[in-house]
Amino acid sequence: VQLQAFGGGLVQAGGSLRLSCAASGRTFKRYRMGWFRQSPGKEREFVAAMSWSGGSTLYVDSVKGRFTISRENGKNTAYLQMSSLKPEDTAVYYCAASEYEYSATSGSWDYWGQGTQVTVSS
Repeated sequence: VQLQAFGGGLVQAGGSLRLSCAASGRTFKRYRMGWFRQSPGKEREFVAAMSWSGGSTLYVDSVKGRFTISRENGKNTAYLQMSSLKPEDTAVYYCAASEYEYSATSGSWDYWGQGTQVTVSS
């Protein structure tokens, strides 16, 4: 599967953005979907993940209550709704897909999108 993330941009602290991850192929609904982010000089960090059905989700503590992951299998698209954004959320955000499991470990993900920049100004 090929992934393309978009929707990033510049936003003030406290604002909102919705990232989208468009996937190619007809088997999108079989994949677990996730979001990671990476800031300059830091390792890639897990943000959120969702099961293939959407029934289970996982978030890093720092975004709980502010970010929501979702998916529309009929549109082959996953989303990351980000609210109450903080300057420390500034990063390149990547979407990822996994065939068999989802976890906070980047190595367990099979496919990656190209990343979209999110910048939160104070």
